[in-house]
Amino acid sequence: MPVGSDSNGLKTADQPGADRAYVTLVTNRDYVRGALALIRSITLTQSTADIVVMHTAAVSDTELAPLRALGARLVQAELLPASDEFNARHARARLHGEAPFTKGRKPAFHTPLDNFVKLRLWQLEAYQRVVFIDADALVLRNVDRLFDYPEFSAAPNVYESLADFHRLNSGVFVARPSATTFDDMVRTLDRPEAFWRRTDQTFLQSYFPDWHGLPVFCNMLQYVWFNMPELWDWPSIGILHYQYEKPWEANHPRAEQLAPLMHLWHAYYSGEDIPHPADLQNPVLPK
Repeated sequence: MPVGSDSNGLKTADQPGADRAYVTLVTNRDYVRGALALIRSITLTQSTADIVVMHTAAVSDTELAPLRALGARLVQAELLPASDEFNARHARARLHGEAPFTKGRKPAFHTPLDNFVKLRLWQLEAYQRVVFIDADALVLRNVDRLFDYPEFSAAPNVYESLADFHRLNSGVFVARPSATTFDDMVRTLDRPEAFWRRTDQTFLQSYFPDWHGLPVFCNMLQYVWFNMPELWDWPSIGILHYQYEKPWEANHPRAEQLAPLMHLWHAYYSGEDIPHPADLQNPVLPK
């Protein structure tokens, strides 16, 4: 496939089909599975926006072929030009050692440095607005209205209690591509001794301190299912985000707790017997 350069660090062979795009990031074959279900879910909402998959060179053309077959526009993205010191501070072992995850388990294929590649979506200047969605998510109903939100908009990182409302979750956010913004981000990101304990998420909240809040239903985190069941409402959920453990993992430690959500993801992944979310049962509330 002939590849042309869109901008520094990005390569694609396809032209944009719209002026708005949903963008996701795939950095290994595991996230290809997630992206497949995500792309299918967006397509079923009859969105008018492009679907863009940014991917690193670690993912082969063969692995990406099913995503292209579903109509995704593929954009190869290089890792950010960060210093050796920055990369060492954010390597998996060191980052997880200094800022361990205590609320859930990150899968073995999670590589923290890869998370920063999503900042390259600000280089996609062919689009007026983009909505980024992590590849471990599903879009359950049309959410094209998100393109009308300002930069920078994100939903709160609520999955355990309302005390987390002050923190954003970078699994879904609205941005306005700008190479100028991207260049400034890179300079800000790699300042001396900078340590972003939750990688892109911590950085984006620092870079956009006055971020605009999206409704929690635009990025419903899966742990809400058992931690805050009274907040769950299937007809209201636009985007369901499988944070921490992934539904395609073998030996999933929360498979029993999250069984209805996992069954839903596998239906989208296979494309068979996909239920209407409004017909699903909300979690049983504790008595």
